[in-house]
Amino acid sequence: MASQSFWKDRARAEGIVSKASELRSKLSPFHVLQKKLEELETLKKVATEESSQGLRASAVEEVNAEYQRFVKELSRFELVQFLSGEFDRNPAFLTIHAGAGGMESCDWARMLIRMYTRWIERSSTMKYEEVSFQEAEGGVKYATLRVFGEYAYGYLRQERGVHRLVRISPFDANKRRHTSFASVDVVPEVEEVPIHLEERDLRIDTYRSSGKGGQNVNKVETAVRITHLPTGIVAACQNERSQLKNRHTALKLLKAKLYQVGVDKKLAERNSQSREKGTIAWGNQIRSYIFQPYQLVKDLRTGVQATNVHEVMDGGIQSFIEGHLLQGLICTRNRPGP
Repeated sequence: MASQSFWKDRARAEGIVSKASELRSKLSPFHVLQKKLEELETLKKVATEESSQGLRASAVEEVNAEYQRFVKELSRFELVQFLSGEFDRNPAFLTIHAGAGGMESCDWARMLIRMYTRWIERSSTMKYEEVSFQEAEGGVKYATLRVFGEYAYGYLRQERGVHRLVRISPFDANKRRHTSFASVDVVPEVEEVPIHLEERDLRIDTYRSSGKGGQNVNKVETAVRITHLPTGIVAACQNERSQLKNRHTALKLLKAKLYQVGVDKKLAERNSQSREKGTIAWGNQIRSYIFQPYQLVKDLRTGVQATNVHEVMDGGIQSFIEGHLLQGLICTRNRPGP
């Protein structure tokens, strides 16, 4: 990078700078942890001497407390290193669809949207913006958010699948228990997806946005919905005031979805357990949220669970995300060699 000719090929240079920045972001915390470990070794020797001489009985306890903090930092560092997929550092498109259950499921989809937006708001490094949104009786039919920040896709890809809710329905006058489903889909935002789309394979519809008003919104057809006819995959965008910008975002989302379908297909060929979500109904859920007769949120892939459902619905899902990441890490370590 110090070479005088480094910036002659700007595209290549920007790629190298990006890669160097990525490597620094991994090496810097590693060196910090390495230094802390050396300091802990020194503190341990001093504390042991002080304790044996009766100078300070609490010295060993203080070192043990520092050690526990170090272990937590090390665990977080190790977790981030596992986010090494091709697009793990990229922004993500998070889409939630209401499934079987009618009005109940639309309300459940609305609750899931709030859960994820609260999780994003709790983070100091992530933000989100609304891409498309369709309201329905009782809640939301579907919604797509663009989530950006470091490792947005790497974390959120753990959430792909069907989510099941069990509760006493607020819409049922007889106060009966209902089961609702909603699907969560996550695809990475990629600037240059290796997918070529033919115009004849696309149906492009425009419609009025259902946003919060403002110039053009709800007045002219700025929202865009693109359907890929061969696969039936749909991508929509309505958050911009310009139809051209909405079309650009919708095309980017469509390409990302098609790319993910190709990735899933390859994984399914190598692994009998496909990552496809399947039908948004019984037997395909990855996580259950039980409000009645008892309170429990359980991830059916990892066994991670929580009994404070209100904390989970307020964005407290980090333990579930990390549980799935750690399971992948353990599987990688235990995988037999060729």
